[in-house]
Amino acid sequence: MDISVFNEKDLKDIKERGADPYEILKQAEIFSRGFSFANLLRPCRIGDGIKRLSDEDIKRLIEVFANAQSKGRVMKFVPASGAATRMFKELTSVNNRIDAIDRDYFCEWSRHDGDYRQFLEFVENLKKFPFYNELKSMMSLDGVDIDSGHSYAEQRNLLNYMLGDKGLKLAGLPKGLIAFHIYPDHARTPIEEHMVEARTYAVDNDGKARIHFTVSEEHEEAVISHVNKTKGRYESAGLHFEVAFSNQKPSTDTLAVNLDNTPFRDGDGDLYFRPAGHGALLANLSEIKGDIIFIKNIDNVAPDRLKETMYVYKKALGGRLVELQEKIFGYMDRLEREDVDDGLLSEATDFIKRELSVTPSGGAENLSRGEKIQYLVSRLNRPIRVCGMVRNQAEPGGGPFWVTYPDGNVSLQIVEKSQVDETSEQQKGLFKAATHFNPVDLVCGVRDHKGAPFDLNKYVDPEACFISIKSKDGKDLKALELPGLWNGTMAFWNTVFVEVPLITFNPVKTVFDLLRPEHQPE
Repeated sequence: MDISVFNEKDLKDIKERGADPYEILKQAEIFSRGFSFANLLRPCRIGDGIKRLSDEDIKRLIEVFANAQSKGRVMKFVPASGAATRMFKELTSVNNRIDAIDRDYFCEWSRHDGDYRQFLEFVENLKKFPFYNELKSMMSLDGVDIDSGHSYAEQRNLLNYMLGDKGLKLAGLPKGLIAFHIYPDHARTPIEEHMVEARTYAVDNDGKARIHFTVSEEHEEAVISHVNKTKGRYESAGLHFEVAFSNQKPSTDTLAVNLDNTPFRDGDGDLYFRPAGHGALLANLSEIKGDIIFIKNIDNVAPDRLKETMYVYKKALGGRLVELQEKIFGYMDRLEREDVDDGLLSEATDFIKRELSVTPSGGAENLSRGEKIQYLVSRLNRPIRVCGMVRNQAEPGGGPFWVTYPDGNVSLQIVEKSQVDETSEQQKGLFKAATHFNPVDLVCGVRDHKGAPFDLNKYVDPEACFISIKSKDGKDLKALELPGLWNGTMAFWNTVFVEVPLITFNPVKTVFDLLRPEHQPE
């Protein structure tokens, strides 16, 4: 496939998106040639790729972090553009079908339909959901009693008020705008919970707490309005928020192709592009020009009564990052001088093995002095991430592994299931043997020893992408997701894994997760 596959209008459309036609061509070629799977060497374990912090470690690291925090080096970055569609999947399924069910057949259908049984569980626990009061108020304005009973007609009405245009429209909202937790005088959304977090570990000595949300263009106005309306509740005379927003860029969308790998075109004959997953947010992360950046998913929040342990480990992870940065920056300064001796080379090599879990490929000991310096500089002078890891609880997603690369280098990676060769029993077995799970709880250092921001695009593994089958207008297509933000997109960063308690991981993937004890009032 060459550039001639695109006509003049295609090229104009690509450029208007802010993309490079040759980069789009490279995307299209991935569908034909495929991509490489990760080569798992072994899962990371405590003492073998994952560090467990002692009480003394935590105390020391919190003090180290406090110094960096006071200088205004810290901010939060929260991917918050996802809609709550999957969160209400079963209820939406019932809502889409209930009107078509004959009332005489309703009882029979309701006994055997799995989604409907889920809906009944939802109705039974309705008062426990944090958006119950808002829903009740909205229904009462129309003279409808939410607690009057749950006949066929009343269930249809309840679904309409929850999901329909005249109600809360919950399935169409971004997750960040849905009430997750109940407090004595209000219900709090994930966006508010993230602001509360920022007051503790992303605030400087001047009382400025910085946080950046990535939001969809469709919901940006609503999110900004919500932040402006609620942030005053969490500010004080000595503390204020600096909240910024950005959208996923059209230039990061990927080209869809037909099943024969030719470009997919819509009904107007135009190329069809799709959002490329959270790996596309690398552009947003780069543009904020941060220094020390905490990243956590929008739906992984806890009520105030569980936050103290989370704060301790957030600060400890941040302290570990700063501690490693100081060592790395020191080595970089020394390696750039002319008087580099064998002792420094040996010390720096031991450091990247011991602290950064980098195993040089065979033959590295035979390099000349200049080549050794060049190698060490290339390994040290990279963005760094310290990632919290929790014990595996069969949650979907990736985990920590030792991975071997074609050049013989071995390093730590977060690997998703889609990166594993399903035809290899050995690789599947290694993936299943993981003892820990990636909860997307990480802190990143994105500036070098001279204070300049790294070009984060240089540290992406382009092979860590994912191809899926989707459809548009009744036609099947192949879609390409870019390497995920915290796995393939950060593949060539320096990486450190630290065990964190399970209580720091409280995701809400479905509405029923809000019934878990950690999300309910005491």
